[in-house]
Order: sequence, then C-alpha cells, then structure tokens
Amino acid sequence: MIHTVKRGETLSSIAGDYRLSLASLIAANPGFTPNLIYVGQRIVIPGFPSPSTIPFSIYISLSNRTLTLLYQGQTRKVYPVGVGRMLHETPRGDFILINKAPNPGGPYGTMWMSLSKKGYGIHGTNDPSSIGKYVSKGCVRMHNQDVEELSRTIPIGTLVSIRP
Repeated sequence: MIHTVKRGETLSSIAGDYRLSLASLIAANPGFTPNLIYVGQRIVIPGFPSPSTIPFSIYISLSNRTLTLLYQGQTRKVYPVGVGRMLHETPRGDFILINKAPNPGGPYGTMWMSLSKKGYGIHGTNDPSSIGKYVSKGCVRMHNQDVEELSRTIPIGTLVSIRP
C-alpha cells in the first residue's frame, strides 16, 4: 500500500498510524532518507493491500451522521452512526481499516475496527441512544449488530473516506 505524506506528519507518526515499527517502515522504503520526508511524498506501507484492489469502500458523512458501504462504487447499505463532538471531532480524510478486534469491552461495544489514524476507529457501543448524535471523542459509533455485519463484510485494507 502507498501512503502520501500529509502536512504535519512525521515518519514516526505515520508508523504509529499504521501500528508499524519505524524500522519496518524504513526497511520497506530502500533509498529513503528517514529524516527528510515532505508533503506529497509517497511511502510504501508494508503488510497492507492497496485499497484499489478491494471492491469495498466506506464513505462517512459527518453532517448526515451516516456510514455508507460501497461495493465497486455502488451503495450497498447506509448505516446511522454517532461521531465526534465539539473539541473531539472525527478526523476528516482518507484512511484504511488496519485491524479488527471483537469484544474490546467497555464503551466500544462488540467490535472495534482501527483506522490508519492512531486512536480512531469504527466501533460498536454500550449506549445505543448515542447513534445519530455528535457524542464521541472522535471515533465512529455504530449499533453493535451493524458494526458486526460491517466487520464480516469488509476486509483489512478497506478505504474509509470521512468527509464533513
């Protein structure tokens, strides 16, 4: 998979976002100068498929508080979601799904799916009344049965686009 460096990112922050060691990121990019990265630079992220090889993608609308599952660009299903509140906004941009963890416990409901933005994910909830609201600390909350269905459908590496 290829990551394009964004403003404010460091090699260390990119490694953290993908839960990789800095050494493995450097090893995947021979001829790369680790302390000289720049906006727009393309970096190989080892261990993840290219999102272009996956027929599924996800579009999250923060203003509509919906998550749309797409298959080959066509809407397959739309789910209601809860998103970040003021001062804890859900990050905007393009990410990939990097792991899945069933039964994470606590407020995360029955499934956690990490995004390639450290600390953020799509997860279930122990408070179903929060769905459809601006309530989280930046994550995307779903009804437990919805996040379980989504998790069974999409593979690791799925593109997740979050927009206002």
